Amino acid sequence: MISAENPDAESPKEKEPIKILLAEDDTEDQELFIDALDEAQIASEVTTVENGQELLDTLRDESQSDPDIIFIDVNMPVKGGKKALEEIKKDDDLRGIPTVMLSTWDHPADIEDTFAKGADLYVQKPNSFNVFVLLLKKVFLLHWAKALLGPVRNLFFVSEKNVGKG
Repeated sequence: MISAENPDAESPKEKEPIKILLAEDDTEDQELFIDALDEAQIASEVTTVENGQELLDTLRDESQSDPDIIFIDVNMPVKGGKKALEEIKKDDDLRGIPTVMLSTWDHPADIEDTFAKGADLYVQKPNSFNVFVLLLKKVFLLHWAKALLGPVRNLFFVSEKNVGKG
């Protein structure tokens, strides 16, 4: 498990860091995610786990505080992202935590399946670091917009193709 803090341009007293739990089995993708958050100037504390079972164990560990948001890679060993998502959304204590699915795929059936299982957002992993930074900025903009506006179906899937749109 890796923990990292990404300071924001503002002082920590002005902005409370967002507690992020990232379930991602690829260490290079973990580092890319943390670097992109830093580049996006999103004040955050990131904890990483390498599979869906570690994710659930971490969430159920009463000595750990709940994250503000969870990012889950769809394809992981031991327990995949969709199965972990399903268990999170069936748990009364965890279901309210916003969940963002991450995948290289943009297959409509996968997207629909994660939506049906209760994911708040589905993000297609981009090929470019700069686009990843833009995607994360949009995710956090959408996260707070969704909290104010309620779920909007056309805001569910985020990819390189729609990162520049509204």
